Amino acid sequence: MNVPFSGGCACGAIRYECSSEPLAMLNCHCRDCQQSSGAPFASGVVVPTKSIKVSSSPKTYSVLASSGAQTTRSFCSNCGSPLFTTGEAVPDFTSIRFTTFDDPSDFSPALDIWASSAVSWVCLNEELPHFSQSPPPGTNE
Repeated sequence: MNVPFSGGCACGAIRYECSSEPLAMLNCHCRDCQQSSGAPFASGVVVPTKSIKVSSSPKTYSVLASSGAQTTRSFCSNCGSPLFTTGEAVPDFTSIRFTTFDDPSDFSPALDIWASSAVSWVCLNEELPHFSQSPPPGTNE
């Protein structure tokens, strides 16, 4: 993936730039990601939080995730575009939704997480590793 990469919400009110290579590119099938994305799963990249510079302040919403830890979703209060996810379980990392990238062609998922919650009609790519929940610590796919 080309670094730095940038993106923003649909209306352009929030812009970001990330100076880090993604640590992971993934699809998450947990119920919270399904609800927050309005789709059967959410796709994104995981990066160090410190590597993201955001032009303005997105609105946030926090929930108790399937893992039992609090998760905070950030989105544009104007257009509703989901942007970022952070969690208390791994507070130094942020997931950025790939749909917000200026160039989404750089996104190529390397794993599926929370596959145990995948809806029955989703066709998981059998070439990717699938984790029933979150991958074990130290998994670097």
